[in-house]
Amino acid sequence: MPALATAALLLPLLGAAPSAAGPSGAPPAPDRLQRAFAAAAAEYDVPQSVLLGVSYLQSRWDAHAGAPSVTGGYGPLHLTDARTALAGASSHHSEGTEDPRGDDARAPLHPAPPVLRSAELPARLTTLPRAAELTGLSPEALRTDPAANVSGGAALLAAAQRDLGEPLSADPADWYGAVARFSGAEDSATAAAYANDVFEVIRAGGRRTTDAGQRVALAARPDVEPDVSQLQGAGLRAASAAGTECPPTVSCEWIPAPYEEFGDGDYGNHDLGDRPASQRIRYIVVHDTEGAWNGVLNMVQDPTYVSWNYTLRSTDGHIAQHVKAKDVAWHAGNWYVNAKSIGLEHEGFLAEPDAWYTEAMYRSSARLVRYLAKKYDIPLDRQHIIGHDNVPGTTTATIPGMHTDPGPYWDWRHYFQLLGRPFEPTAGKNSGLVTIRPDYARNGPVYTGCVTRGEPCAPHGSSAVRLYSDHDLNAPLIRDIGLGTAPTTGVNDLSSRVSTGQQYAVADRWGDWTAIWYLGQKAWFHNPERSPAAVPASGRVITAREGLESVPVYGRAYPEKSAYPAGVPAQTVSPLPYRLPKGQKYVVGEKVPGEYYYAVTFDEASHRVVTGEDMYYEIQFGHRVAYVRAADVTLSALR
Repeated sequence: MPALATAALLLPLLGAAPSAAGPSGAPPAPDRLQRAFAAAAAEYDVPQSVLLGVSYLQSRWDAHAGAPSVTGGYGPLHLTDARTALAGASSHHSEGTEDPRGDDARAPLHPAPPVLRSAELPARLTTLPRAAELTGLSPEALRTDPAANVSGGAALLAAAQRDLGEPLSADPADWYGAVARFSGAEDSATAAAYANDVFEVIRAGGRRTTDAGQRVALAARPDVEPDVSQLQGAGLRAASAAGTECPPTVSCEWIPAPYEEFGDGDYGNHDLGDRPASQRIRYIVVHDTEGAWNGVLNMVQDPTYVSWNYTLRSTDGHIAQHVKAKDVAWHAGNWYVNAKSIGLEHEGFLAEPDAWYTEAMYRSSARLVRYLAKKYDIPLDRQHIIGHDNVPGTTTATIPGMHTDPGPYWDWRHYFQLLGRPFEPTAGKNSGLVTIRPDYARNGPVYTGCVTRGEPCAPHGSSAVRLYSDHDLNAPLIRDIGLGTAPTTGVNDLSSRVSTGQQYAVADRWGDWTAIWYLGQKAWFHNPERSPAAVPASGRVITAREGLESVPVYGRAYPEKSAYPAGVPAQTVSPLPYRLPKGQKYVVGEKVPGEYYYAVTFDEASHRVVTGEDMYYEIQFGHRVAYVRAADVTLSALR
């Protein structure tokens, strides 16, 4: 791995998270977890550095107050107890009213998920019961007591070492095979990628304060060179990355989505293309699956369903690629964005109370995104690395049905640290722009509706910051007229929410409050100096051209009517219900040509990329991005 990439991936290990109270409300002794690692290492004859390295890759040493991860993993060692609840799967692509293809030229696509076969849970999802057998500790203790959880992890590592016929050595270099087995991976490539990450952590060392206020340190061991030959005796199947477009630093397999006809001229589940020669790839869209790994893979292989480019597994970061980057997957609900994006589905659930993603998946995703961004010249910023929840509706009618994943619990700040592009101040204190950047662990706005409509979700860190109509926590929330409903604190309600990394022009300040221009309104968020929710920034903004009271806002940048050749129906350039009033400023992502990819038949000979003379600016308009015609606005720099 290049030195720069390694540094980027290890950066968060060296940072410190804020202290937080334990489940009882009173913080435990701040060294209790460190002592638990030492005790478990001694009891089970596992090097403490190995135990700490594995735990960091699973959870960054966090306990998550005993709450499960998105795949039913618990505690610092992510011991899994998924049970049969995760054997099935649904998908957000078949929920709600969003058309994943998002193209008016073709009938709306609202796929039903295929019937899923029940299957026995893989061993990687049942490590907690096995740890209970090995330690004699109860499953409840392993789920809720971090010290017990650490003991369970140590017992699993020691059992793996014995199964491999290796000694319980004090030298961490002798534990490569056991670490690879601990990953739960079924193939050698995934297990090796996981083990390599653990040993990178061991070599770098570091310290961190966890989500429960525990101070944990790992002494650097830069000289450790593990015995990678142990992997040969681990009993794992060989895996091939043939056909994939992945960096060598991740494990990747090719599980193709079908390009097939299935009657009445219909076909699925993507379109063939010639990107980037025919049109630039401008976006990477981050999704969560709203389903478990095996079921989701069944769906993407169904020609009557929809598609995305990659799926990432939570337990170990393994990647499956389904659609080549040159082709256009149906995933974002906006055809303009689909035609210019690569979609990444991450195993997880937006509204699961206290659900969390593993460090292994975050790292694997970051490596993949860095690779794709470099290959296709995609800027590493929040105007180009976007969530599904940042994709705009194509027309007024589609706005309410657009999706909201990966949601407020995706840690954008940590993700961009792993990408090597942390969100840092780029201007002075009273700058005219801000980058949203709350402290994820301390920032815990109350959301509702995770389990029961209107009922509060479990407390959880969040990347999102809430917006008010005045500098007062009791003021009404900002309203999104496109949704047609009153704003709420619902976990899926994006009306009054900004997210980490997004940038906005400052409209006003009042004490500990900052106002930004948002959806044509002045929107306030609490931004105290002692615990800021944003940092100063500089950048480019647009304003309505002189003489115009307001300008229309679009959900896609389509060409003018005269640009369409014979045989390609002109697409309506439909403004959204919003207006950009004069005097307001909005941050620019980039200037783009009006462009439309005509692909509504299985025969790709009829496919065309139509490019017009009209130019647009992509802007951060609300929680989602939007587009304005360049002729309607004036571009300037702001600090």
